[in-house]
Amino acid sequence: MENLSIKKWPEDERPRERLLEHGVESLSDAQLLAIILRTGGGGKSAIDLAIEILNSFDGLNGIENASTGEFMPIKGMGNAKVAQVKAAFELGRRLSEEPRRKGPVFSSGHDVYLYYQRLRNLKKEVFLCAMVDAKNRMFKDCRVSEGTLTHSLIHPREAFRDAIRESAASVIFVHNHPSGDPSPSREDILITGRLADAGEIVGIKVLDHVIIGDGKFTSLMEKGYIKK
Repeated sequence: MENLSIKKWPEDERPRERLLEHGVESLSDAQLLAIILRTGGGGKSAIDLAIEILNSFDGLNGIENASTGEFMPIKGMGNAKVAQVKAAFELGRRLSEEPRRKGPVFSSGHDVYLYYQRLRNLKKEVFLCAMVDAKNRMFKDCRVSEGTLTHSLIHPREAFRDAIRESAASVIFVHNHPSGDPSPSREDILITGRLADAGEIVGIKVLDHVIIGDGKFTSLMEKGYIKK
């Protein structure tokens, strides 16, 4: 596969197709960089060129801090590709400097359902962590896992990682049931209790765990599985 054009790769291994099918989180640094580059050069595919750039600058920080001239020794990196890479990194830098955008205030499980009801159309389970401030206003969310939920799959370390980094006051966990029935399973209840206990330890309160179904939802806090 090393010398093949990306268009000749198996479809599920092409970076753009993989992003659209599995989400941006599923791609490696090299695959994301290859999408920015769009094409290869110097006899290399976009992936090969991306790997060479990452190795040359010792990772993403090195790429961000490199001058445009430092890219020139890399065969296949012309002015257009250097501009694409630098523009992408600059956008990321500017985004990180933006103040937190004001999101919705979650006062009930119904509020959470209205905001996340788009999950009802997914064909696989997705588990999200919504981070909220002291006034219950959501400012960011992240995907914790994807696939059938199990007690071992949702680990508190992963579930609270971004919330700790973002200094969230509280969190609300959200996931969908592709069957359309939002009734909590035994695993859902076990996971909820485990995460609520972990939240007490790390100082981030779990306000709710909302299961999204087809036109309906279940709030595990309103069902009494989470203490107010």
